[in-house]
Amino acid sequence: MSTMGQAEVQPQLHTAPSVQVENVTKRFGAFTANDSISLELRAGEIHALLGENGAGKSTLVKMLYGLLAPTSGRILWNGTPVSLANPEEARALGIGMVFQHFSLFDNLTVADNIALVLPKSARLDTVPALIADIGKRYGLVLQPDRPVWSLSAGERQRIEIARCLLQDPKLLILDEPTSVLTPQEADQLFVTLERLKSEGRALLYISHKLDEVKRLCDRATILRHGKVVGICNPRNESARSMANLMVGAQIADIRAAKRIQGGIRLACKNLSAPSAEMHGTHLNNISFSVNGGEILGVAGIAGNGQSEFFAALSGETPLTNPNMLVLDGKPGANLGINARRVLNAAFVPEERNGHAAVPDFALSDNIVLSRHATGGVTLSGFLQPAKARAEAKRVIEGFDVRKSGPDPAARTLSGGNLQKFVVGREILREPGVLVVNQPTWGVDAAAAAAIRQALLDLAARGTAILVISQDLDELFEISDRICVINGGHLSEGVAARLTTREEVGLLMAANAASAGSAHAH
Repeated sequence: MSTMGQAEVQPQLHTAPSVQVENVTKRFGAFTANDSISLELRAGEIHALLGENGAGKSTLVKMLYGLLAPTSGRILWNGTPVSLANPEEARALGIGMVFQHFSLFDNLTVADNIALVLPKSARLDTVPALIADIGKRYGLVLQPDRPVWSLSAGERQRIEIARCLLQDPKLLILDEPTSVLTPQEADQLFVTLERLKSEGRALLYISHKLDEVKRLCDRATILRHGKVVGICNPRNESARSMANLMVGAQIADIRAAKRIQGGIRLACKNLSAPSAEMHGTHLNNISFSVNGGEILGVAGIAGNGQSEFFAALSGETPLTNPNMLVLDGKPGANLGINARRVLNAAFVPEERNGHAAVPDFALSDNIVLSRHATGGVTLSGFLQPAKARAEAKRVIEGFDVRKSGPDPAARTLSGGNLQKFVVGREILREPGVLVVNQPTWGVDAAAAAAIRQALLDLAARGTAILVISQDLDELFEISDRICVINGGHLSEGVAARLTTREEVGLLMAANAASAGSAHAH
């Protein structure tokens, strides 16, 4: 990698800095989240902010957006020091932010959601014209009368961006903006961002997807352990060189061990189920099979039935016809989650904090949550705390889970480390079937590589694995076959080597305009 030091010659940008962060430090008690960070965001540039989970990115942008105040240091806006007491003050100054998790009201229309951020003096009957103008200028096509619950993830994101642009921001912060988009939607977003850049706005772009950082960004500042460790022109770097600097070490290549596929270990036939959610997605006539030693990837835009699909496979939503789901040759659709675990199946849900793990429980207690039915940590119905602690230690050591203390609460772990723990907890059971939903959601490059390698190794030992993921790079890296869930329907599986991201993306987006018809009621 090039030196990437802060003294490196920077790309020639002929505009004064719009925003300067000077020696900003943020402490939470004895913990230093940001340590003397300096950063320049220039008008007319897209600037990437990179780093592992826990590197300090979120803390820094929260200070820029008025959600936190620096412990020391200062923020300058066009050369003048500013103090931002809250997001309202940041927006008034000209700072907008599009968060990774949307803050929209599902039961309201596009126009209603946009009206919520307009001044009280604004007239509601002018909102459709405002939406049309924003759409024309930036390619953010929206239908004012559509209810939000019927929209794709890409359309919902357009609402968030449109709401920001109606406030005419001079600095726009985007947090993982392509994490739930198809390749085609991401391309549309990049066109919008280039238009914003051409108008002289500054954009701060946070992403784990380093290939798109290379494509889009003019400069990148890289954080590690709360400090700036490098500034570079991403176009002069490789994705691997930037990832290595983010983690402070070489990230190992993922290697697929030689596998011999066995017989069918997980199969569904004509699986249909209504959603329990008001605006959830019904599952319609889903059929597939996964062999031992095989990884089947399931792609899809968020909200197309992934949660319902996982719940049906895991037993959180038992089905009436036992033959809809077969585990190692045994009908299991009418069984609950513990009975399916007894049949040697394991499950990792999408939400690690609150679904896969109880935040206030110690790690050893979180081991018990998914192991009590299968032995090893209980005896005659009584918990065996020493065995649970020993098993937690085995997961921690086997998956390099960084923690404080010997048996800390789950909430004290970073997102990436908790994800390694909940995935490792199930993998080390050596299950015959593993279903995992979003295995590397929101984790850094090193943790993602470790998790993907562990899944490949488990498949090599004969496990049938089904991976639900919105990350197409991930699915193409580890899957033998890929199918798409769209509106509660599952497509035929296609060998990963015989298809492309663009082809899968088109299947993901198919019939998006009428997505509401697939939803409940």
